[in-house]
Amino acid sequence: MKKINIMTLALLVYLLIMSYVGWPGRNKSLNYTEYFIVIGVTVVVIILLRFLRIRLLKMRNKQKEDKQL
Repeated sequence: MKKINIMTLALLVYLLIMSYVGWPGRNKSLNYTEYFIVIGVTVVVIILLRFLRIRLLKMRNKQKEDKQL
């Protein structure tokens, strides 16, 4: 398993744990729509970080290949 996959999985597990801890059912002052919007935005950010990391690794590998030639 690549480091990128491990990091993405770790961030998603962390999000699940924090989502459980912050569940609005325990605290009546929280709004469910805000809760799910924050979770959705966080998932989007995790996915964007994954693609950014993949792109940076490809660029780094390309530079290494260019230096070897």
